[in-house]
Amino acid sequence: MTRGDGGLAVHPVVGIGAVVPGDDLAGVLACALGPTSSVPGGLADGDVLVVTQKVVSKAEGRLVPVDPDDPAAKRRVVESESVRVVRRRGDLLISETRHGFVCANAGVDLSNVEAGTAALLPVDPDRSARRIRADLRRRLGVEVGVVISDTFGRTWRRGVTDVAIGVAGVAAVVDLRGTPDATGRVLEATEVCVADELAGAAELVMGKDRGVPAAVVRGVAPAWLRDGSVAEEIVRPPSEDLFR
Repeated sequence: MTRGDGGLAVHPVVGIGAVVPGDDLAGVLACALGPTSSVPGGLADGDVLVVTQKVVSKAEGRLVPVDPDDPAAKRRVVESESVRVVRRRGDLLISETRHGFVCANAGVDLSNVEAGTAALLPVDPDRSARRIRADLRRRLGVEVGVVISDTFGRTWRRGVTDVAIGVAGVAAVVDLRGTPDATGRVLEATEVCVADELAGAAELVMGKDRGVPAAVVRGVAPAWLRDGSVAEEIVRPPSEDLFR
């Protein structure tokens, strides 16, 4: 799981501006990631680009109207985006989405969108990441990984953090089983969700209130840059879930 010899560097991508339905998101990102971008030298081979779910959903038109004066309006949207309600407490629902994510309110979000509007999760975040990656390769001639991130809570822990909901060209999970630890003992159960770690690192320079929807993580171990999938590697199947 060795990282690059020089460690990791995380750079915010500034100057993207507002994204609206129908925008060519990869084109917008390519313009912001050229040689004069806030990222030193622009996007380079081996980088991992982390993009927030919100701008992906906006570009893909995953916005729906919600009456701000109707307390039940958001709940109806959440229920329509859920395949299973896990817990309900007042206005808060913990539900399972069609993607297999178990999260608050099915990922439906009212922040950083126009009043009276809610953002839904992308239909297929892995596919969205693959599309962005391919378009950046075509436009900029670079081989990079792409992570689409979203903010989730964690069971039994307060606070939120960004996690990966889609990836392309970068591992979602690195399997360390069968490799020695620092003392030489063979690891038997360790699988590291590096995609979530990359998403969390990127969020530190993006923030929730800065209008920065993307960041570049540089120095990732080359072995991590392979085909990846959140749906196939991270989402735990019901047969492995001890709580349902």
